[in-house]
This record gives sequence, structure tokens and C-alpha cells, in this order.
Amino acid sequence: MIRHEPTPSNDPPSGRRRFGRGPRRLRAVAVLPTLFTLGNLVCGFFAIAVTSRIHKPETAETPIAQIINFQEFWSLKPTDPTHNMMLAGWLIFLAMIFDALDGHVARLTKASSQFGAQLDSLCDAVTFGVAPGLLLVKMVPSFVYYYSGAVWIIAAVYACCAVLRLARFNVETGEKDDHSTFQGLPSPAAAASIAGFAILFYTLRVETTQSDWTRSVDNVVQHVLPFFALIVALLMVSRIPYPHLVNRMFRGKKSFGHLVGLIFGIVAIAMIRGYAVPIVSCAFVFGPLIMFAWRRWREPAPVAESLF
Repeated sequence: MIRHEPTPSNDPPSGRRRFGRGPRRLRAVAVLPTLFTLGNLVCGFFAIAVTSRIHKPETAETPIAQIINFQEFWSLKPTDPTHNMMLAGWLIFLAMIFDALDGHVARLTKASSQFGAQLDSLCDAVTFGVAPGLLLVKMVPSFVYYYSGAVWIIAAVYACCAVLRLARFNVETGEKDDHSTFQGLPSPAAAASIAGFAILFYTLRVETTQSDWTRSVDNVVQHVLPFFALIVALLMVSRIPYPHLVNRMFRGKKSFGHLVGLIFGIVAIAMIRGYAVPIVSCAFVFGPLIMFAWRRWREPAPVAESLF
């Protein structure tokens, strides 16, 4: 019987890999879905850049905006704070469109991959975590003037909860998940609920004739918004089920009445966008929360089921 001596190995002991034989390299990426995902990141980056133009308030009075020309609006030099807030808010909403489309494009082109999922979460952390947190601080000058430290802490907590929510989503979501519902408030919807108030402030300060009523509403919203953002942050890391609106409204065949209602809803939001956008966003934030609380009250859940 012939014995074969084992071939000597050049690998170092203790299971260590030889230099140069590291993890697998990424050989190819799907171009079109990746571009949509990076479009999300670019919008978030410019939302942060535009928000950073807004200076710290020197008084507790609410700044009243003045209309500026188109060249000033897109210039890189510091301009009116309300226009910057509004522009940052719409950039976050534009990022939501990119975020909604990249997954659909990946499925249509059969290019879904783990790389795309991880890249999407990294971009979402910037656009729907950091950008809304910074925008929150700049939107409430009256609150910042008196409680500067508190609002920065709330913004940091918001960003942390957004990142935690994205990390948990990556760990718990499988490839065969139909994404009909989410565990916790999705980070894009949370960002929309913050960005919607930037559009509301623009409406109150620029598009609406200034009066004691608008100034009072402006001041009240400024003092309520930080606490609202804290609730939104907690809802992101909660286990409350939230529907996937894009899939619910657009995926598959719907009735003719559904199409007509959707068209009229879009037209109504476009006509009174300054008020409709924050109202719709807040309705999505609190609607599932109220339904969840109602179900828990009517039918108490098992002790093992936790809110977080």
C-alpha cells in the first residue's frame, strides 16, 4: 500500500490567510440601480450643504423671508434661511423618489444584489438620518435660541435611531420578503415627516400674507417640532407595523376608482402642497400607531411580543 505524504502548505498556522488571499472581490455591479441609489445620496448631500448655509439665530424672533431672484436661489453663497429650508426639504423628497425606484429598477433588470442592498442602506443613513436631523436644528430658530443643546441632542438621537433602524432592517429582512409591511416607521417616511415642515414654514413665511395668526402658528410649530422628531425617532426603532405605501398604491392591478382617487389626491396635494405635505406625512406617522394601540387595547398581545 502506497502512502501519499500530505503536500506541505505555505499557509500560516492558526487558520490565518496568506497575504493577498483575502475576501472575495466585487467583480461587477448593476449600473442602472446603482445610479438611482447614488442619486439618493447626492440629494442627501446637497440637502446637508443647503441646510448648512443657515446661520445660527441671533434673536428669538422668527425670521420673515423675502423673495429672492432665481440666480440667488441656486447660488453657493448664504441666502435666505427659509428658501434654504424649503430647498433642503424638496431635496429629501426627491431622494425618496430615487430610493423608491432603485429597488424596482433592480428587480426589473434582474440585478438585485447584496451590494445594492448595503449601498442603499448607507445612502439612506445620510439622506434620511443625518440630513433631516441637521434640517431639524435649522428649522426651529426660536427653540434653538433658548434650548440649543436640547435640540442638538434630539437631532443626534434621531440620526442614531435612523441608522439603528436601517441596520436592523438589513439583518432581519430576507431576499424573499415581499416588503408589504415594515417593522417600525421606515426612515424615508420619517425624513418626509420632518422635511414636510420645512415646506410648511416656507408657506407660512413667504407664500402666505403675514399676520398674527401665521406668526403664532409658526412659533408653536417651532416649539413642538423637536418633540415630534423625538417621537418619530422612537417609532423608527419600534415594532409597530407600517404599510409599504408604494407597493400598496402602485403594485399590481387596481380598480378604476383607486386610480381616480389617486389622481385627485395628487392634484390636491400639488395645489396646497405647503399644508398638505406635512399633514399627509404626519397622518402616515400616527395612523398605524393609533391602529396598533387600538388593536392592543381590544386584543392584548402576548407578553413575549414587545413594542421594540
